[in-house]
Amino acid sequence: MPPIFKALATISAWFLFIAGWLHLAPSTIFPLLQIGREAPAMGVYAGTAVGAACFILAVVAMRLRQKME
Repeated sequence: MPPIFKALATISAWFLFIAGWLHLAPSTIFPLLQIGREAPAMGVYAGTAVGAACFILAVVAMRLRQKME
C-alpha cells in the first residue's frame, strides 16, 4: 500500500482522539459543577456517548494503521 494511506490513518486516529477529549471533558466537568441542581440535560449524555465513540474509533483506526505495515 502507498504510504499516504498510513499517514491518513494516523491523522484520522489523532483527530478522533482529540475529538473524543473535546466531547468527553466538558460533558463530564460541567455536570459536576452543577451539583444539587436539576438533572443534567440530554446533551451531557450525548456528549459522553460521542466522546466514547470517538475513543473507540481512534483505537480501531490505530489498529488498522498497525496492520498496514
